[in-house]
Amino acid sequence: MNHGIVTGVSGPVIDVEFSQGPLPCINEALTVQLDGRPLTMEVEQHLEGRVVRCVMMSGSEGLRRGMEVTAAGHGITVPVGKATLGRLFNVLGDTIDGEAPISADTPRWEIHRKPPAFADQRPTAEILETGIKVIDLIEPYPKGGKIGLFGGAGVGKTVLIQELIHNVAME
Repeated sequence: MNHGIVTGVSGPVIDVEFSQGPLPCINEALTVQLDGRPLTMEVEQHLEGRVVRCVMMSGSEGLRRGMEVTAAGHGITVPVGKATLGRLFNVLGDTIDGEAPISADTPRWEIHRKPPAFADQRPTAEILETGIKVIDLIEPYPKGGKIGLFGGAGVGKTVLIQELIHNVAME
């Protein structure tokens, strides 16, 4: 494992210097111990010298220069599969729904990975019923697809998205 030292803290942005060993890759997870609990950050940029710029995945209160950081050797991983259905997780893949933790044998994948090839994706002809008549009639959304919503300031995009979330969650 590669170790570095915190050289700068500016809110959620942390600079870490690695004097020896290979420099951590972009999107690699780094951990620092604060009061006995590990905090995770992710490398976002290589700076001059042997310094990397990271973004904290939680609050950075209490971090200071000189603290030791450990490179994980891989990116942030989250659990995947049937065990995750209906569960709530934070950005690090920890459960936040108050139920039992996910078992250790549940597979975990890195959050930064290549998307599946288009040929491997299964397009669907099934339409997502939003419950908003104008959208369902004029611009129906396919299930499992991506949705873009464009509009000028003050036209109700946020209200429309909130209504969409409400209707889909209640159904």
